[in-house]
Amino acid sequence: MHDKLLTDAAARGARYLEGLDAQPVFPRPEAIERLRGALQAPLPAGPCAPQEVLKFIDEHGSPATVASAGGRYFGFVTGGALPAAVAAHQLATSWDQNAVTFNCSPAGTLFEQAALRWLCQALVLPESADGTLTTGATMASFACLAAARHEVLQQAGWDVERHGLNGAPPIQLVASEEVHGTVLKALGMLGLGRETLLRVPVDAQGRMIAAALPELHAPAIVIVQAGNVNSGSFDPAAEIIPRAHAAGAWVHVDGAFGLWARSSPKRAALAAGFEGAGSWATDAHKWLNVPYDCGIALVRREGLLRAALSASGSYLMLGEHRDGIDVSPDSSRRARGVDVWAALRQLGRAGIAALVDQNCDQAAWLAAGLHKAGVEVMNEVVLNQVVVAFGSDERAKTAIASIQKAGEIWCGGTRWHGREAMRVSISSWATTQGDMEIALRAIVAAAR
Repeated sequence: MHDKLLTDAAARGARYLEGLDAQPVFPRPEAIERLRGALQAPLPAGPCAPQEVLKFIDEHGSPATVASAGGRYFGFVTGGALPAAVAAHQLATSWDQNAVTFNCSPAGTLFEQAALRWLCQALVLPESADGTLTTGATMASFACLAAARHEVLQQAGWDVERHGLNGAPPIQLVASEEVHGTVLKALGMLGLGRETLLRVPVDAQGRMIAAALPELHAPAIVIVQAGNVNSGSFDPAAEIIPRAHAAGAWVHVDGAFGLWARSSPKRAALAAGFEGAGSWATDAHKWLNVPYDCGIALVRREGLLRAALSASGSYLMLGEHRDGIDVSPDSSRRARGVDVWAALRQLGRAGIAALVDQNCDQAAWLAAGLHKAGVEVMNEVVLNQVVVAFGSDERAKTAIASIQKAGEIWCGGTRWHGREAMRVSISSWATTQGDMEIALRAIVAAAR
């Protein structure tokens, strides 16, 4: 049964990927409604052959998907999954491993450890850093900030894991005015509060103004950004981090996609100084182009993730090996390390740099073409982000709706500097020069 079924699934998946250029980037309304209608059926009284289940999913589901695995999806920083990572993901799904402990999955545990070591090498961060793979950058920041909370309160003489936050010394929290919402979510889940941040002013590109950093006093956590969600710009880490350390503050880096600039010799200067932080959160399902979902949490000092997130249970048989449950917010967790290891192995150091450079060069090419056509680009295009304005807010909304309806490309709206605009994010290995030419034509046509 498995042989024929999995062969059929692989064939259907291959046909889907090979046909992405022929389908709209966002599904047609009729495809969505067809799936919606088909899913209204009640739970069947009896079983169904697995082949029929797969056929239904493909025939009804595939036309209703967003073609984010292709080369013309620019709505969010969504990397198209690399071939080796897709295949590894399918194999690891067949393994059905729970990477919660070494005893549950030696393979899942060892692939994750190897992947984390390679990630530190790719991102030019300390190889001694501890880490874990999570569902995404939100939970990666949660894990890192849990470690930060533990450390800064321990330095203040408080055991937060044992006694909680009631009565704890207040933690000074500092971030930029354009801190990402997922960081606020993580702070809320940790009981530190979404509204307790001291917000530091930013410049025209969304970079924290180092001179405006408030006076810091321990216990304190400073959050800096590598890759502004609109402009792609970087906070001046080389100025901020030494000041934070001098005051005894922890520094966390929100680098969901921008941290990958460190993997490129051509772009590494953009992210200079971020290596001095105490923790880093980024995504593998963005610029490393692995299948969803996969975030990366890295903490400079070993033992802090375990101190903040460890679990216990006599039946778990913990301790002899490094166990995922001790360093991750999750207990049950899929073997994400297999996907990450496969992507890193396919690309190698040079391939990762080439992928980042390719997308950054494509963003610069698009911005130059738009400028030449008289279309306003709001940001300095330093990375893979292009923010396009269309005059009035109403014109911007109309242009974005027109682009999305046409279906040649897909870009999302944003509001930046008080204006409605369109955000173009380029982060897929599958994006070609031909795709960029289609994008340029589509945006210029909408602007006119």
